[in-house]
This record gives sequence, C-alpha cells and structure tokens, in this order.
Amino acid sequence: MLAFASVPQIMYNIFCIRMGKLSQKGVKTHGESTPGPPGRTENHEKMEAYLDNSATTRVCDRAVQKMVYMMQQAYGNPSSLHRMGLEAELEIRRARESVACALGCAPSALVFTSGGTEANNLALFGAARALAKRGNRIVVSAYEHSSVLAAAARLAEQGFEVVQVPPDENGVIQPAAVLQAADEKTILVSIMQVNNETGTLNDVARIARLVKARCPVGLFHTDLVQGFCKVPLALQNTQIDLATVSGHKIHAPKGVGALYIKKGARILPMLYGGEQQGKLRPGTESAPLICAFGEAAARAWENREPDRIHIERLAARLRERVQDIPGIVLNSPAGALPHIVNLSVPGIRSEILLHFLEQREVYVSSGSACAKGAKSHVLAAMGLSPARIDSALRVSFSEENTLQDVDRFVDGVALGMNTLSRSK
Repeated sequence: MLAFASVPQIMYNIFCIRMGKLSQKGVKTHGESTPGPPGRTENHEKMEAYLDNSATTRVCDRAVQKMVYMMQQAYGNPSSLHRMGLEAELEIRRARESVACALGCAPSALVFTSGGTEANNLALFGAARALAKRGNRIVVSAYEHSSVLAAAARLAEQGFEVVQVPPDENGVIQPAAVLQAADEKTILVSIMQVNNETGTLNDVARIARLVKARCPVGLFHTDLVQGFCKVPLALQNTQIDLATVSGHKIHAPKGVGALYIKKGARILPMLYGGEQQGKLRPGTESAPLICAFGEAAARAWENREPDRIHIERLAARLRERVQDIPGIVLNSPAGALPHIVNLSVPGIRSEILLHFLEQREVYVSSGSACAKGAKSHVLAAMGLSPARIDSALRVSFSEENTLQDVDRFVDGVALGMNTLSRSK
C-alpha cells in the first residue's frame, strides 16, 4: 500500500527545494565539518557565514511546518464559532502558552503584535495616554531601539517631558542614573535589557524594583527583543509592567511579536474596531505567524542551555582571535551577552569593510538594521570616538553558527585591513 505525504509536508518540501535546503532526492544535506550544539535535528547546507542574527534569523523548520499547516489545514478565522475557527483558536492558545513559558508569565498577559516596533509603540503610547492625568515625565535610556526613541520623541512633541539616561563608560545603564532622572511626575520608564548593537546587559529587574519604589504610579517597560530566550527572566517574579519580544530574532517569521502586560497595568489601545485580544490589539489574528512564533519560542526555550554554551564558545573564539590583530578594538564590554560582539577597525569605514566581507559571503552589519546605515547613536551615547563609530561592525551569533564561521570572519577582516589599507 502506497503512503502519501500530507499536503503541508509536500508544500514544505517544495519550499525547501526552492530555497536549496533539500537535495534533489529530498534528503537534507549538511556542509559543515563540525557539528553545532547538541539537541538539533535541523542540518542545512551552508555556503555563507551569516553573522547578522541580531538583525534577523533563518526561520527554523518547526516554525515553517507549523506556518504551512496553519495556512493549509487549520486556516479558519480564530474568531469564528464553528469547528474550523475553534481549531485555529486552540492553536493560537498553544502558541501563547509556549511564548509565556519562555517569558515566565501567564499566557493571558500577552498581546500579539506585528513585531517589536509595534509592541514598543503600544507600550509607550498606550502607557503615556493612560497615565497622562497623573504626570508627564517619561524616562528612557539614550541607546534604546529607534522604535522607543522615536515614540518618545513624538510624545515629547505632544507635551510630555522626555528624559534620556546615558550609559556609563561600559555601556551599562546604572540604576542610580535612572532614579536620578525619575521624579514624582514620572509615569513611564523604558530601559532595554540587552542593547542590540553591543550586547550590553542591563539588570532591568533590579531597575524596575527601584523605579516602582520611587514612582509607584508609573509603569516600567523593557525591550526584551535581543534577550528573549537567551537571558533568563521570569517576568511574573519581577515588577516589570510591560515587556516587548519579537519572533524573527529567535527563528520565527518576520511580522510577529508580543507585548507582555502585567496584571493591573493599564494602557490604552492604538487601534480600534474589534474584540480580539481584549480590544488592545483588535483585528483578525495572524494565526500562521503567531503559531510559528510559538514553535520557535518552544524550540529556543528547550535548547537554551546547549545554545548558550555553544555561543559562548563562538564569542570566546572571536574575542581571542581579534586580540591578535593589531588595529582592531572591541566595543562590547567583557560582560556583554555573547550573542553580540561589536568591534571597530579605525581607518576603514564600516560600509567598505562590510561589502568587502560580503564579497566573500561573510555577512555582518554596521549596527542596527533599522538604522539603515546611519551612524550609531548607541556608540555615540557610550562616548566612543568618531573613528571607532565610523568603523564599527556588529557580529551576532545564533546556535547555527560554527567556529568556521568565526574564522572566516576574522580572516576576512584581516585580509580586508591589508587589502584596503594598500588601496588608499
């Protein structure tokens, strides 16, 4: 008796063949000479060294399979009252539980969004408008993601007083500096957990506790996009009121994220016209994206410990090798999240070296992808010289990277320094 593959599996195989992930016989191949971390079932042939995982990640197989299943099988509207709608709603519920498990919070505390930018905007505008009668001061760090800084700037135009807290010389936001900026009129404080350009870690749980003691009526928000599933944090055990996460940083598709809202924290919606998600984010939920996010979160959470060990090894190799090359300066402090290493090659502009590496199929960035090549406000806030800012590169790892990727990058930079210096 012949066994036939399901429609989702067939579509998934076609997708993988087109993307070069399967051989012509449908057998997965793997081009690496050294294995990745334990616990992995996905092996993919690699032609490039992709080291820009803080910008985005490759969507994992589990997320792709779930997304195809939701689009082809469980495609009902989650708000519909019939069986197809109920099936979609149950799948979203499971995804919500997976994301909540990784965040250490109740599933009911999550509102799904289109990504980190929307979640940050909902947090800032929603909190400011809800608490406008209680005060008008908003405190943010000087090196937040642009979606926080731009939202804060817009709120300043609307009459709110916005105060920016600079990092110290190591790129850390000190709790004392935040408390100095906060006063009795402060209604919102937003401090990111992991800086997206340098990997600097901030103790947001401690800062939140101190801020809430100083400003009990205010809300504390943190951007967890870069630390989600990497830095352990049980939100329900903290005094953090609002927290942002994004899917495509953990091998989920682009276009999905979530905002954690602590029970009792009140914010106002930005959109109107539906009953979904407690009216805070109305509109038909994108079940394929949400459920793929849930799969990616479950996968990342299950493998967090071996992934951490593997990426610490990669970061240590990178730091060790660049120390042997005169002219390279590390911008990420020693205690930064190992997933991100920022360095500078003074004398060679970032864009020039970036494209030199690209020609050798080594992919890094010069900073936040959302900045689209603009000079780094993060490094400027840290007080770095223009020469270091103009020549900065950000290397960001995922568990799919290998030591060979690190060596290709370092060898490419060394070659670029030699080649581009001679061409001046």
